[in-house]
Amino acid sequence: MKKYIAFALGLVSSCVANAQTDFTWHGYISQGITQSKDSSFITDDNNVTGELTEIGLNGYYQLAENISIAGQINYLEGGNRFEQGARLDYLFVDWKLPDLPGGWRGKVHAGRFKNTHWLYSSTRDVPQTRYTSVLPQSVYFDGFRDVALGSNGILTSFSHYGKAYTWELNWSYGRSNINESQRDFLLGSDAKGKIKQDFVHQASVFVQPSSMTWKIGASWLNSDFSYTPSHDDNLLSGGAKIERFMLSAQYFAENWEVSAELLREKQDSRGLFAPDFNENRTGEGGFVQFRYLFNHRISGLMGYDTYINDTSDSDGKILEASTGGLIPAYFGYQDTYTVGLRWDIAPKWRLQGEYHWVEGATRVVSLLNRDVASHADKHWEMWSIQLMYWF
Repeated sequence: MKKYIAFALGLVSSCVANAQTDFTWHGYISQGITQSKDSSFITDDNNVTGELTEIGLNGYYQLAENISIAGQINYLEGGNRFEQGARLDYLFVDWKLPDLPGGWRGKVHAGRFKNTHWLYSSTRDVPQTRYTSVLPQSVYFDGFRDVALGSNGILTSFSHYGKAYTWELNWSYGRSNINESQRDFLLGSDAKGKIKQDFVHQASVFVQPSSMTWKIGASWLNSDFSYTPSHDDNLLSGGAKIERFMLSAQYFAENWEVSAELLREKQDSRGLFAPDFNENRTGEGGFVQFRYLFNHRISGLMGYDTYINDTSDSDGKILEASTGGLIPAYFGYQDTYTVGLRWDIAPKWRLQGEYHWVEGATRVVSLLNRDVASHADKHWEMWSIQLMYWF
């Protein structure tokens, strides 16, 4: 990762030095305070922390008429949600294809591209584009933020702007690197080996009328992960297969909007804990958010988010029994109620706050990590206040 960041910094520096009008850049700085109560999702021991920092610099350089380069470097602190430090969010070549038959337009992203298949997947890295600091965890699981934000590979996108509707088709294939911090989140601190995402294959379709009042879409994801233990490891060779189906929808009115996503995902885990270990589950969940604009500077939000780890065990009782009580039943589900308030205090300045009431803890930590009993109570809360500036 360090060599990618160094390359990106070098690219930005050379472009700035050239001082050509074909190069544009933007950035953002965001700082806040946050806390999770009765849960280690954000902070330990109910502490209030200032680890709610986001600093980003992104650039766009036009190499030729149809070819450009885009990239972003990000410094991130989010308490226990993320690994603290700098990362390269994306760096890709953007090739705009010549006009296609039937009025279609297309483009290809090659490199570390951004995930464009979900409603907020391509904007979750920029604080001022998010309605809340903590997105609905059923879909935008913070433990997998860096993996889900983008992939190293290729993405194609095709759009058709008709008189009545706009269609968008996306397809991508690639993989993301998984570091030791993400490995420990998935498998626990006893893991000493290497975990790898073998591939992630995604496709999506969206349609929107010319009035722009609504947007609906569907997406599919398929991915494989494999684990290779070290010589002194307590875990065994193994892996997991994940397949996700999702429906997305938005509706826009003059002073309010509603957005929602529903998902169903299948996971097949094998090995890791025992030679004959094999666990198959189907999870379901989704969210709905309502945002109201009181005026051009102040808006409010209400939301509900839910996720069930296994549809055949919606209350988690089978999970608790099968682990001998090691994992409490409430780790089999999670329901979250959210309120938020946004105030644009000046041009390019924003103050945003939110409060979440949560029952359950299946998204607090990966259930592949069996030592979870101390990570959250059945009922817990979290909140944050964040000041943002962008340029």
